[in-house]
Amino acid sequence: MTTRYPARTRVHAVGFGLALLLLALVASLAFAPQAKAFEPEAKVVYHADFADPRRFSAMLTSINNMMTHYQNEFMDVDVRIVFVAHGIRFLTDDNLADTPFEADEALKEERDTLRGRLMSLASTHGVKLELCEITRSQIGLDQDQVYNHVEFVPSGVVRIAELQNEKGFAYIKIE
Repeated sequence: MTTRYPARTRVHAVGFGLALLLLALVASLAFAPQAKAFEPEAKVVYHADFADPRRFSAMLTSINNMMTHYQNEFMDVDVRIVFVAHGIRFLTDDNLADTPFEADEALKEERDTLRGRLMSLASTHGVKLELCEITRSQIGLDQDQVYNHVEFVPSGVVRIAELQNEKGFAYIKIE
């Protein structure tokens, strides 16, 4: 013998089943591991501690090519340049006279072009520029004499180590 339930009872049973399903879904979300903050698909740190404008130009070309590739692939990236020691020469129009980092004729001739390319990478492509505060303070360069888009980090080499070891950045140094 088959028992027939009225349509209204069947609707209530379906509604009750959906309510249980929804409750199970909410419970599973409540106990699921929380999502981590956004992580870029590629993380790269360039180390700029040299004086040669030709070498700096090559580094800018490398970064531009990298950013173009990543953008063509629609990838989210975090690319940084950490400037230490002689690298400070590329972040100011000051000639740094009477310091170990004094601008030579090669830098003076290329400064405008290098500055334009560097600022384009920062403003257009989001490349982050970080300057070692130890280097800056040891030569007495005021922070306001450093280009826009530059962040100051307490120690450049410590920053590079943190980015590599704690944040998973790939390390590149142009030779």
